[in-house]
Order: sequence, then structure tokens, then C-alpha cells
Amino acid sequence: MDYASRRIWIIGASAGIGAALARALAGQGAQLILSARDSNALETLAAECGGAQARPLDLAQPETLGAVVAQLTLEAPLDAIICTAALYDPGRVADIDPMRAEAMVRVNILGMLEVARLCPPLLRDGGQLVLFGSVAGYIGLPGGQPYSATKAAVNNLAETLAIELAPRVDVRLVCPGFVQTRLTARNTFAMPAIITAEQAAESVLRGMQRRGFEIHFPRRFTLAMKLIRALPYALSLRLIRRLR
Repeated sequence: MDYASRRIWIIGASAGIGAALARALAGQGAQLILSARDSNALETLAAECGGAQARPLDLAQPETLGAVVAQLTLEAPLDAIICTAALYDPGRVADIDPMRAEAMVRVNILGMLEVARLCPPLLRDGGQLVLFGSVAGYIGLPGGQPYSATKAAVNNLAETLAIELAPRVDVRLVCPGFVQTRLTARNTFAMPAIITAEQAAESVLRGMQRRGFEIHFPRRFTLAMKLIRALPYALSLRLIRRLR
């Protein structure tokens, strides 16, 4: 896909992989609409991306998403919608803060459901809806809740959408491994095969240009996790216990 003059909306664009995607696509001449909660960071990024449109919203407040969708309905169809937005606060189940867990569910699951419900009509025929799940959603990981559970839900949602929206919408699921961002910087455990946000963005854009449903990276890590997931529970859980 040639991204020059393509209309692409990135939700969760103010930092991390979303910001790296915005910079990469701007460099290829895409017409960008950028959304996130942090309006100041969003305006700065929009200016950096050659006059991209900044449309702040918060997936924890569905009415803000609805307002932006209403605006975009009056404009030209989009070629792609990429939703990277998520909250990240993993830990042991016994240590979960119910308020933080509720906030994570509100954004990572309910917010993504609203994106899935409201946004597809904005796409041209054959346009791409790109949702960010995670390798963390492949299998329950020690110290990974409730983030892992919310990403398992997104992985499942994308699978459903790929069936329900075909053939008009090309649904893609992105499952990154560990990526260097301000969120993963808080992790206190080893992160194998970690990559930069820029490397992640390159992998996403390459994947969007190819056939297939899932875009996962780095493969030396994701393929190992897929293998563990495919094993009988008696074996897979024994292997995962070693991560504690």
C-alpha cells in the first residue's frame, strides 16, 4: 500500500507505538487524523507531522469518541483506522486495585468495543480497521493481570470482527511483544526480545501491506509464545510457571 495521500485515523497517537506510527506515516505523505487523551502532546505531534489534524478523545468517555465519529462522518472516507489506545498496569491478581482494574476494562475492552461499533462505517470499501491486542493475550502470564485479560478480549474481538465485517472491511489484529515505551519502562522483570516503538511501527506498516489477519512481532518471541499456547495445558502452564 502506498500511504501517500491516504486518510488514516490513529487513536492512541500521543505516545509509544501510536506516535511512532504517526511520524512514519507522515513521512510517507499520509493525511493523518490523530486522537488521544493528552491534547497538549497531541497538538505537538500534529504539528510535527506536517499539519495533521488533532482530534482529542478519551475511550473511557464514549461520548468523546462519538463526537469525533460524528465529525468524520461529514468528511471523506478513511483508508485505515488504527487503534493503539490502552491502559497498562499489570500485577499479581492478589494485588489488583479494583479502581485501576475498572479503568483498564473501561478503556481496553469497552472502549475498543465502541471503536468496533462506531468506526467501521467511516472506512471506504476495503479499508483497514487495525486493532492492537497483545502477545500478553495469548495465555495468562504471572503478574500480568488484568492487562493480559483485557488484551485476550481484544484478540477475541478482532477475530469476531474479521468475520462480521468481511469483505467490506479488512480487519487486522496487531499483537506486539515487548516494546520500549513509557508504559513498559515501569516493568521490573526481564523483557525478552524487546524492540523500540519505531521498530514496532515499521512492523505494523509492513504487516498492513501484506495479506493476513494477524501482525505479530518480534517473531523470535511471538512464535515461541504461540508454540506454548498450542501445547496442552499440562505442559504450557508448567513452562509459564518458570516466569514467576
